[in-house]
Amino acid sequence: MSDIKKIQQERNQNFKNIYESKIPNRVPVNITLPFETIAELAGLNLLEAQWNPELIEPAVQYVSERMYTDVVPGGTSLRFPSYYQTLQSKSFVMGTSGVFQHPDVSGMKPEDFDYLISNPLECIYEIVIPRLYTGLDLNNPIEMMKKFTKAFKGYQQDKAITGAIESRIAEKYGYCSIVPTGSSGFTEAPYDFLADTLRGFRGIAVDIRRRPKQLQAAIEALYPIVLKKGMPKTISDYGHVFMPLHMPTFMREVDFANHWWPSFKRLLEEYAAMGIHCKIFCEDNWDRYLDYLNDLPTNTVLLFEYGTPKRIKEKVGKKHIISGLYPVTYFKNHTKEECVDLAKELIDTLAPGGKYIFDFDKRPLSGAEVDLEKFNAVTKAVHEYGVYTSNIGEVVGDVFYKKDYTIDPKNRTLDSKYYLTKEQMLKENPSLTETGADRMASVEDEIFDFLNFLLM
Repeated sequence: MSDIKKIQQERNQNFKNIYESKIPNRVPVNITLPFETIAELAGLNLLEAQWNPELIEPAVQYVSERMYTDVVPGGTSLRFPSYYQTLQSKSFVMGTSGVFQHPDVSGMKPEDFDYLISNPLECIYEIVIPRLYTGLDLNNPIEMMKKFTKAFKGYQQDKAITGAIESRIAEKYGYCSIVPTGSSGFTEAPYDFLADTLRGFRGIAVDIRRRPKQLQAAIEALYPIVLKKGMPKTISDYGHVFMPLHMPTFMREVDFANHWWPSFKRLLEEYAAMGIHCKIFCEDNWDRYLDYLNDLPTNTVLLFEYGTPKRIKEKVGKKHIISGLYPVTYFKNHTKEECVDLAKELIDTLAPGGKYIFDFDKRPLSGAEVDLEKFNAVTKAVHEYGVYTSNIGEVVGDVFYKKDYTIDPKNRTLDSKYYLTKEQMLKENPSLTETGADRMASVEDEIFDFLNFLLM
């Protein structure tokens, strides 16, 4: 076995142990950088790289050779111009730096609530998306068809190119490779999906005061859409559905408890009942919500932006996997030694008893925010300092069991003329074969994923 394969095997085992509630040999280091940041660090023309993602591969190698991490340090992105600019997006707009920005927009008006509640997917496809993506002009069907096809193909090609790059980088440098293809997903909490681009930040703030009953009904209507959007093709103990949590820290706790939390908790429990695990990004400071987090399915990965490490460990460290909390802004005004010392403090607080993955609180948005020498000093220090000396492989804390969770039979199902299941396709077209139905159902799912992704 080559040295690279031995390194990869150790990394794989460390992450497996974490996800299986066992003590690893070392604290895993899960540092990745955004596509745009990597391009800038390697001196690439960002715009050219975004339109030709194959250019990012040598840039990822450049970072891999200068910064320690146990995972592929980047290479993919959620935001490419092949679809946002082709569809003339209002919700994701490229800034002067080349990074896509998300202005506060609203694709849905208050008078659209009734239609959303009764026919959520129809409302999204007929009203919301055309308002936010002016290239999808329902009054110009030929141009709309051409632009959609270009954008959809661009989305698929960009994902395929960057996914292949990440696979090659993982093998070349021995990075963790335990996540099976198709076992990851991306979605939002039902409330956040409504707040993000459907109603916007300002719109949802008005809705919660003026029309709370309609708001709640809309959340229930959107539930099956966000559930399906995050559903991975393959279920694995090592893959995760990722969710950034946007709104809770802007809300009063009473509103959070009544409107935001119930559908989110049910979403994670429904995934858990299928054996699907989630990784959630707790944006801002969640200290006041830690007791809520402890009610989520066991071994949810909690990526914290801010908060009190000791309190977080005490509240949720026995049940869940803790990550984040190292402030990426700390590098700017502190010496290399001070940066290393802070990492060691976090390890001393969060690593005992396992269930801890080292990560930054957020991703640096530009190359100017990254000092690779300091980053590498910190990540290497974590690798060398975060060593467990006893009980390796032993079970610690709570253990995840799929049988502990059930699917609520009252959950609303996805029912729309714009989404056909395999069974509906076979009924509609008697000459369709099983193989043909499988192929078309796969395409149906890909289109569903793309269109709803545009709103996240």
